[in-house]
Amino acid sequence: MLTREQIVRAAVAVLDAEGVNGLNMRRLGAHLGSAASAMYHHVQSKDKLVVLAADHVFGEIALPDPAGADWREAAASLARGAYAMVVRHFWLIPAMSTHLIYGPNKARFDERCLTVYESAGFTESAADQAAATVLMFVIGAAQGEAAQAAWLARLRRSGADAEQELREITAEIVEIAQDFPRLRVRLGSVAASPPEDPFEFGLHTLLTGLESHAARG
Repeated sequence: MLTREQIVRAAVAVLDAEGVNGLNMRRLGAHLGSAASAMYHHVQSKDKLVVLAADHVFGEIALPDPAGADWREAAASLARGAYAMVVRHFWLIPAMSTHLIYGPNKARFDERCLTVYESAGFTESAADQAAATVLMFVIGAAQGEAAQAAWLARLRRSGADAEQELREITAEIVEIAQDFPRLRVRLGSVAASPPEDPFEFGLHTLLTGLESHAARG
C-alpha cells in the first residue's frame, strides 16, 4: 500500500528528471506502478505535491550545531548545504517562483539559520535580514547551474540532441563575444584557467559584510 512518503520521494525523482512541467499524477503513478487516482488518496493536487517535495529536499541540508562552531563557519555550512541542495534539485527555483514553500524541514532550516545569527549577537531584526539575504544569494548563485539542468531536462523531454544543441549555443556565444573586448578576453581566460569559485567568493564577501553590519549595530 502506498504511503505519502513514498509518493513524495517518487515525486522528487520525477522532478529531478523532468522538472515541474514534467510532473503529473499519471506519470507519477507509472513511476510507482500504481493508478494515478491512488495518488489523490494521499495528496490533494499537483501543487500540494510540489510543496511537499520542496520541503522534503530541504531536509537534505545538514544543520550544524551553532554552539559547536564559529558563527561564520556555521552560517557558511548552511549556505553551502542549501546551495548544493538547490543545484541537485534544479526544479526548486521555478517552484519557489510559483509556490509558497513551507513545511517542517524548511522550518527547521530557517530556525537553525536564525539561531546561528542570533547566537552571534545579531538582533532579531538583523538575524531575519541576514538569513533572508544569504538565502537569496544562495538561490541566485545556484541559478546558472539550475537553469542548465532545466534546459537539459527540457531537451530530454523533446528528444533533442543535447550535445549538438550545446555546441551550437556555445559557438553563438563565442561569436557574439567577439564584438565585446572584455567578454572576448574573459572567454579566453576561462578556457585557459578556470576562475576562483564565484560562490565561495560571494559567500565570504557577504558574511564579511554582515559581520561588519552587526558590529556597527
